[in-house]
Amino acid sequence: METISLCMIVKNEEAVLERCLNSARGIWDELIVVDTGSQDRTREIAARFTDQVLSFPWQDDFSAARNASFERASGSYCMWLDADDVLLPEDRDAFLAVKEQDLPEADVVMARYQTLDADGTPVLSYYRERIVRNVPWLRWSGAVHEAIPPLGRVVYTEAAVTHRKERPGDPDRNLRILEGLRASGRNLSPREQFYYGRELYEHGRYEDAVQELELFLTVGWGWRENNLEACRVLSACYSALHRPRCALRALLESLAFDSPRAEICCDLGNFFLEREDYRSAIRWYEQALSCTRDDRSGAFVRPDCYGYLPAMQLCVCYHRLGEREQAAAWNERAGAFRPDDPAVLRNRAFFAG
Repeated sequence: METISLCMIVKNEEAVLERCLNSARGIWDELIVVDTGSQDRTREIAARFTDQVLSFPWQDDFSAARNASFERASGSYCMWLDADDVLLPEDRDAFLAVKEQDLPEADVVMARYQTLDADGTPVLSYYRERIVRNVPWLRWSGAVHEAIPPLGRVVYTEAAVTHRKERPGDPDRNLRILEGLRASGRNLSPREQFYYGRELYEHGRYEDAVQELELFLTVGWGWRENNLEACRVLSACYSALHRPRCALRALLESLAFDSPRAEICCDLGNFFLEREDYRSAIRWYEQALSCTRDDRSGAFVRPDCYGYLPAMQLCVCYHRLGEREQAAAWNERAGAFRPDDPAVLRNRAFFAG
């Protein structure tokens, strides 16, 4: 059987590190923990699991830190986790099956990365490179939102890593890193430029975000999924700036990159719903329900957009049009996706009354 080196970078993770490592026991043959400056008990906890706890001076570059952990790996494959990740028992078993059945044929194993709501329902899911062959050409790039471009034989697994953040991080960190790169005179890669625009949006700097994202889309060097998401973020910027025609244009521009995604159709439905153009909103929400969900596209998949959300919004649209029976029927359709949802139950009582 092939060996796996679990490679982690950590800083002040005493609250979650033990949980993460316990959840992944049995998968790794070697554990390498690179600490970038902890001031709590992180190193002490890591030392209970491995004698390879290393210090790495933080350089405002996540790829540099992750590559430092990979360089110390002696296993035939490298796997990565963040300290606030966890493997559910069924996913741990699935990763063990990957180790037994898919290695050594695979060069890259893509696995789902997900966040769950309080009921355990995925609210965001996308595939990430999780296990890679330990070779020099499979290494990290990008100062933030770092990634390993998949090469060779790529295998997909339904095994998932669940992200369970217990405390807020530094909300300004990524923006600070990217602006530091700009100030140093370095050109951002297309992926970094996309995330820079998104960080500007999340910090309420809408005009700056518009400028960055419009340039990103105009140059056209970005990955398709980043282009699609850039259209959504750009539309949100224009909405915040009270420029609805530009907001609509940004969403429609996404159709030049690929067939409609349910997330964008829901955005378009919401655009018309807010303007009380219910018939137009209905067309886009119905389109969302007809979209095929492709978790392997690499996109940030929001599962509710492929069922519950458009069905619930169709209930709202038909109710406002005075078509009560249609509204009630769409509420039941939404309930098929989330049977115990409080909004579904309230609506059901309302229509019954």
